Amino acid sequence: MTTRTGAEMTKNDLVEAIKNGTSMTKAEAVDTLETLLEVMKDTLVSGEELKVSGFGKWGVKAKNERVGRNPQTGEMITIEGRKVLSFKPSPTLKLRVNTGNS
Repeated sequence: MTTRTGAEMTKNDLVEAIKNGTSMTKAEAVDTLETLLEVMKDTLVSGEELKVSGFGKWGVKAKNERVGRNPQTGEMITIEGRKVLSFKPSPTLKLRVNTGNS
């Protein structure tokens, strides 16, 4: 796989990387990526953790309702509880990112 110099990788870049790294056509690579992303989304929406060995773990955490302050007016407000996504990289990924090794 070639090293990219852009600031971000897009979905289309992922499709191209899949296509170039396999014998898949572009249509097959699109279908593969779309299926993978749907499985990942469905897993997280259902409340399950998603672990990819050597990459990391995604999860959904609940944030409780809390009291905050409007910074412009100073008025105290209630911030509603919500769910947030979290990602914890694996030690392997952390090492690779920090050393720059492929």
